[in-house]
This record gives sequence, structure tokens and C-alpha cells, in this order.
Amino acid sequence: MSDSFALACPERIVEEACGADTCAIILAGGSGERFGDPRGKQFVELAGLPLVAWSILAFDRAPSVGALVVVCPVGRAGEMRTAVLDKLELLHGVTLVAGGATRQDSVFSGLMAAPEELGLVAIHDGARPLIEQGSIERCVAAVRDDAGLAGAICAARVTDTIKLADESGVICSTPDRERLWSAQTPQVFWRERIMAAHESALLEGFVGTDDASLVERFGGRVRVIDTPRDNLKVTLPEDLAVAEAILRSRAGIA
Repeated sequence: MSDSFALACPERIVEEACGADTCAIILAGGSGERFGDPRGKQFVELAGLPLVAWSILAFDRAPSVGALVVVCPVGRAGEMRTAVLDKLELLHGVTLVAGGATRQDSVFSGLMAAPEELGLVAIHDGARPLIEQGSIERCVAAVRDDAGLAGAICAARVTDTIKLADESGVICSTPDRERLWSAQTPQVFWRERIMAAHESALLEGFVGTDDASLVERFGGRVRVIDTPRDNLKVTLPEDLAVAEAILRSRAGIA
């Protein structure tokens, strides 16, 4: 436990002082049906800690973050506190809120709990345990430094050739991959802009594939921030082995 905690808790990176103006909303409210563990993958152990703990620690140590909201499964807030939060030494308190029927509903619940005095929100999937402070800070800074942006998202350039196919599987076209990006999280937005986008989507029954799609639909400009591909999402049990290998590599452990 102590070794894992040391790996998970590097000292805060040194950044130009801009103030902690961001609330991190960490989504850990899923049932994990695809993962196949009745506990839910957020509680599954990764390198000695519950999987979601790694995301919580990364945002807790990020200089721009001044508050943490964790969205957990309905009725399991107590378990989240005892199984995860009580094992960590955090700089910030954590507000726990219940998730909704969909990811979009869960994000909205998190947004409703975000402190109004913080102008930015960083929405992150708790199933991406390998996010690093540097990536968080670059994404936040991109929004903070450009008033014309509604948000910015961590993303990686697509390296595979992508094919568009019809319903029968016949290829229709091959998009230029130079302009294709694989979206990740965190996705950072001005709080008022993302709230308005979610409220509009709720009113009109629109369901997006990520938060950026809601903001784009609402007319907001969103920038991609080139982020390492190892900010992977743990979806299946075999992804855990990859994630642990990356954590050990970062720590210099064979």
C-alpha cells in the first residue's frame, strides 16, 4: 500500500501561479457491466489502490484544481468513502454525488455540485487512471488563456487508417487521418458554457457522445490538446495489466 501510495502521490508540479480556478468532476458512477466485475471497475484494484483513486489523486495534486466532485453509483457513496477516499491523503475535500441513468445525466449531477466560485470545470472519466498532472494543466491553461474558447479536451492523434462503411460493411470512404483525433478526458470548459450546453441538451432530448459534442452543438469552440496515448480507458479486464505496466514503467519498476 505504501509503495503504491508513493507512486500515486508525486509532489505537486510547479506551474505559474494562476490560482486554483477549476473544479474536477470525476465520473465513477457506472455499473461496469462490460468489465464484468460485480463491484464495478472503479473499485477494482490497480497497483494496490482502487482504480478510481488514481484519477482522484492526479486531480487533487494539480495546481489548477480547487475542488473535487466524485460521481458515484446510486446508494454507494458510503462505499466510495470507505473503500477509496479514506485510503488517500488528499489536499482537498471531496463532494460525493449520485450518478444518473446515463453518463450525460451523471455529468449534469456533477456540474450541479460544482462550486459556483470556480469558473472552470474539468470532467474526467474515472476509468482513465493514467492521466498526469501535466496533461491536466495544459488542458486547463488552453481554456483559461483564450477567452474565445468554450473548452478544450485531451486527445490523441489517430494513427490507424479509418474507414467509413455502410450498414452492410461496404467501405464508403477513407477520411484523412491528419485531421482525426481520438477524444480523451479530461475535457475542460468554462462552467457557465458547459452548464448551458447540458441544459439545452436536456431540454431538447439530445444525447451526445461526449461533453464536447454538447458544447459544439451549442456553438462553442473547443480545442484539442495533444495528449499521450497512454491516457487509456480501462474498459475490459485485460486493460488492467496494460495500465499497471505503464504505472510501473513511470515509477522505474521492472
